[in-house]
Formats: sequence, structure tokens, C-alpha cells
Amino acid sequence: MKLITILFLCSKLLTSLTQEYQSQEIDCNDEDVFKAVDKALKNYNSKIQSGNQFVLYRITEVNKTVNQNIFFFVKYEIKEGNCSVESGKNWQDCDYKEPEQAATGECTANVGKRNNGKFSVATQTCHITPAKGPVMTSKYECTGCVHPISTASPDLEPVLKHAIQHFNNHTNHSHLFTLKEVKKAQRQVVAGWNYEVTYVIEQTNCLKENFLFLTPDCKSLQNGETGECTDHAYMDPQLNIASFSQKCELLPGDDFVLPRHKCVGCPAELPVDSPRLKEPLSHAITKLNAENNATFYFKVDTVLRATSQVVAGTKFFIEFTARETTCSKGSNTELTENCETNKLGKILTCTADIYVIPWEDKVFPTVNCQSQGQTSLMKRPPGFSPFRSVLVLETKEGTTKRLKPCEYKGRPREAGAEPTSESEVA
Repeated sequence: MKLITILFLCSKLLTSLTQEYQSQEIDCNDEDVFKAVDKALKNYNSKIQSGNQFVLYRITEVNKTVNQNIFFFVKYEIKEGNCSVESGKNWQDCDYKEPEQAATGECTANVGKRNNGKFSVATQTCHITPAKGPVMTSKYECTGCVHPISTASPDLEPVLKHAIQHFNNHTNHSHLFTLKEVKKAQRQVVAGWNYEVTYVIEQTNCLKENFLFLTPDCKSLQNGETGECTDHAYMDPQLNIASFSQKCELLPGDDFVLPRHKCVGCPAELPVDSPRLKEPLSHAITKLNAENNATFYFKVDTVLRATSQVVAGTKFFIEFTARETTCSKGSNTELTENCETNKLGKILTCTADIYVIPWEDKVFPTVNCQSQGQTSLMKRPPGFSPFRSVLVLETKEGTTKRLKPCEYKGRPREAGAEPTSESEVA
């Protein structure tokens, strides 16, 4: 489509002369007329959120006034084109849709020409007639006026993030809240941007005493409290929130009670053979060997109990026994899988707190151990067989006498209990 065919469709020019403004007659083919209309139409198309762009059909009226600034008052007609608003094309690159399928419209705009030669739209009103349907009015004011923006606009993300954090940090509610939906948003272009946003928040399962901020573990509670907030924020040209005000109203949940067994921030029991314990146990035994002055390395023998707690990361509490190995620290730089357990070596009973922050790649282990002396028959948790050869110590008149290893062959009994018959001892 050739632009020259559009320009020659101008039907009339009107000029006005008053004491305040100097009127100047201009031709339809004046380049500034087309630039003014082009700016107005691009401004209108940029406000359309979905559907097709509109294409210039003809200019019906132009009025140019000159004072300290130059303004063009223009009326023009448009038709729906075949380019979508998401295509990124200019309207000049689009053709008209078929007449029976194309919406049409008439626009009135005031367009200013600045001293640097650039054009800006002060006001614009468009009346759109769908291909089949009533007339719709779309009005866009000056850039410096407050105007609505899409609730899904990515420009709102830093404002909403600041808003949720502000609410969680400045209210005495026991739980953290998260964003549910944005209801409406407005923006004003100043030396920066003024935002007014109304949105809905909802309660999560994360207790503030366990969580400093929202994490992926914080989930919305189905029957928890909700609230509606309206915020005013000023974002400076450096994209910082320079001023902020918030007004929120909370609505109670439907007989909300947080089940104790579903408390994400509370310690939860872990199976002693859980794969999740592999990494924290590795850090625990490394810490033990680094702080222990023994000649030989120790390795984990039996896990007695374990819990995990979700905080800003994960905190593990583990009770375990560690047994001396055949690998000496003088001959080996570290404990390896090849280091075998010394069945006659020392046994330690240990408790470990391991705090893991995976996204920062940080681990803070604390280990405390007490010696059991040499080997002894210990009570073990379910799932671990106590039927292993161990060395029993017998103390008599202040001396220690070694007995040969014994193996339990009878029916299951509590570990550490005395044999009930001679047949139980080989």
C-alpha cells in the first residue's frame, strides 16, 4: 500500500485566526501533517492490548496554530488492518481487512511539535465501530496524566514485590502472605513514574518465626486469610522505589486452623535410611574428623534418629553412632569409601545439627560426640539388624577382661537384653 495515496485523500483544511494564535494555512501534502497523524495513529495502536492494528484511511480536517509552540488539530478516519498488535509492524506495512470484516473509526487528536522537531500527542479520542456492533469510544490523555495499564504488565513486578515484602515486614501477623491477583493498576509519567495498584493477598503456610521471606516452600492456604491492598508508589528514573504507602484490609479465613502435622516450619521426622540424609551426614562426619584428635578416621555406623526443618534453607538434626576405621590420618588425606570399619575400634555416639542453604551453596555443621569406649551391643532402631558380631566388655574387680565375640541366634529380643538360654550364645 502506498502512503502517497492516503495523503491525497485529505478532504478539507480548516484554519482559525484569533488574537492569541497565529493561523497558518497548510497543504494536505505538508510533511508535518502526515507526521502529526502518524504519531497520533501509532499512539492509538500502542494502547491496543489485543487484536489488529488500525490503518489510516483518510485525513478529514487539519488546523494548525502557532504561538510559542506549534499544535496540529487533526481529524482522521481509520480502518482495521491485517497486522496484529503483537506483530511489531508499523501500520504503514499493513493492508486493510476485507470491508465486511474490518472495524472502522474516526479520531480527533491534538498533536504538538516540539522545538527539536519531535511530535507528541496531547489528547486523543477515537470512536470505533466494530465490523458488526455498536460504536465504542477510546480516549487517551496526555503522557503526564494518570492512565490505566494492564494488570499483567511486567512494569508492575518491582512494585508488587516491594509491596508484598513491605506488608510481611510491617504487620504482626504470624504468617507470611503472598500475591493472589492484581485487580487494577494506574500509572503517571513524571520525573519517573507514579503507580497506584490494587491487589489481593492471601495467607501462606509459612510462619514468620521460621521464614524471613517467601520461598518456594510457602504455599497458599485454601481456607486462610485474604486481604485487599491499595498502594501508591513512586519509582525514580533509576528504577528504585523512592516513596511508598500502603493500605490493606484483611478478611478472616473460613474457620482456619493450621494442622500441626502439616506445619512446614516445624521439625519433621525422617526415616533413618532416607536418601536426604546422605549429604548432611557427609558434612557431619567431615566435621567430626576435622575436630577429633584421634589417629584414625571415623565413619558413620548407625543412624538412630533424624529430623528436618524448613527454615531459610533446611536444618537437619541427626543422632548417629560413628565407628573408628582402619584408615589413619597420617596415611590418608581424607576419609574415603575404601576405609573399612575397625570392628574392634572405638565407637562414638553423636548428635549433629546441619544447616544447609542450597541456593547460596553454604553448609553450617555442628557435631557433638561422646565415646562409648570400645565396642558394645547397642539398641538399634527398626530396620537395622543387631545380629552382628560385637565385642562385649566385662568389668571385674577393676580390670577389664575381653571375651570372645558372640552372635545372637535366637528369636528377636530387645538389644542389650541378657540371653535367656545357653543355646542363644554360640
